[in-house]
Amino acid sequence: MNVRETAAASDQAQRIKGPLVWLDMDQQALDDAYDQAVYAPNQPQVHARCAFNSERTRARLGQPERLAYGPSEVERLDLFRTKAPNAPVNVFIHGGAWRFREVKNYHYMAEPYVRAGAHFVALDFTGVDKTGGDLRPMVEQVRRAIVWVHQNAKSFGGDPDRIFVSSHSSGGHLGGVMCVTDWEALGAPKDVIKGGLLVSGMYDLKPVRLSKRSSYVNFDDEIEQSLSSQRHLDRLNCPLIVAYGTRETPEFQRQGREFAQAVEAAGKPVTLLVAEGYNHFEIPELLANPYSLLGDAVLKQMGLTGA
Repeated sequence: MNVRETAAASDQAQRIKGPLVWLDMDQQALDDAYDQAVYAPNQPQVHARCAFNSERTRARLGQPERLAYGPSEVERLDLFRTKAPNAPVNVFIHGGAWRFREVKNYHYMAEPYVRAGAHFVALDFTGVDKTGGDLRPMVEQVRRAIVWVHQNAKSFGGDPDRIFVSSHSSGGHLGGVMCVTDWEALGAPKDVIKGGLLVSGMYDLKPVRLSKRSSYVNFDDEIEQSLSSQRHLDRLNCPLIVAYGTRETPEFQRQGREFAQAVEAAGKPVTLLVAEGYNHFEIPELLANPYSLLGDAVLKQMGLTGA
């Protein structure tokens, strides 16, 4: 731990614990477990690094194509094309506490996919600050984007039968929801997603609902039930890679671990990857390296190898 993390851990140990709210946590501990800045104070540096590396990626690959997948202004995606014909497509769903964040700062991930022979699609979508705290509009937008990619893949040289999803943080929550969506009801094959990478996500919303995130997300029983992917594994039709870092909050580690266990217990294919020494904001950077724990795994999931 660095000095700030050590001090925070000491303060947590010395304070008087209040009534338990979730497992062995009182309200402050639970709130801290869903507040990444408490456990990863280098967030500003990492985000600046990702923006810097995204700019360098665009300098090498060129600007992505900016395409509309839905009617509203925010429903846009960035497409980095590969040169390989009829290539698989990876759709990336970014995080940001369900609040709006521009996907352009995640372009740094694109190059390994493009070099290995896959199209990289990065989604923009709304945030709860624009929807009055309602998660459902962004869920519907991401679903609409995946249907659009399936319907339009051939137009940009993609294979509509080889669409994969990668995701991180609150995007990992959305990625989990995508993997248990009833796609036939939306006019797509039930197995439209051929594989999912879910990094540092939330798969059961009950403890999240009990945390301070409920101050800006309007959780209710229906939202908790319908958008907790761990409760709908009967609809899971693709193999999953679930990942988290050892420097993440205890709840994000538990969420990933128990979700992977639940998928395995349901008899569905899943691989759990634990990134030693990575915190919540650092772990998605592994996707920019085709030889890293996550970069290697997701390319292999797609049937590709690093350049």
